Amino acid sequence: MKLGYYPDVVNENATRIVAFSVVVIGVLSILFPNPYLLGFLLFGFTARLSYGPKYEPFAWLTANWIVPKLKISFIGTAGPPKRFAQAIGFSFALAALILYFLNLGTAYQIVLGILVFFASLESFLGFCAGCFFFGILMKLGVIPEEICERCNNLSFNK
Repeated sequence: MKLGYYPDVVNENATRIVAFSVVVIGVLSILFPNPYLLGFLLFGFTARLSYGPKYEPFAWLTANWIVPKLKISFIGTAGPPKRFAQAIGFSFALAALILYFLNLGTAYQIVLGILVFFASLESFLGFCAGCFFFGILMKLGVIPEEICERCNNLSFNK
């Protein structure tokens, strides 16, 4: 297990299912504010960001049980933009946890609402806002092209 590893290519269908888990946990956290749900949400983003989807519980369950059982096809998509999106999700989950402990309920719900909105776009429509902004940052030269060079060939190791 290598810290900081995120695959160059990930399964788009699996990422959409994992995004749905973020939607569910996020909505539950808005409706029933508690540090355990928030901690679990933050843990998921931390694990995916630190070790890739292979070691996060929902991503592991999706890849090893849901995808094979439902015979969901592998659709390769670039990993670095997805990791960038995970970093944004991590930031929102961390901010929500901090706002929770500061007892700022409305701000907490707004932050989680934004996270749920963007996770819903990914899950239901296949639009990854983090990936979209990753592309813009690449075009602006903020993110070097070599970051995503290996993932340009989406047939590269699954």
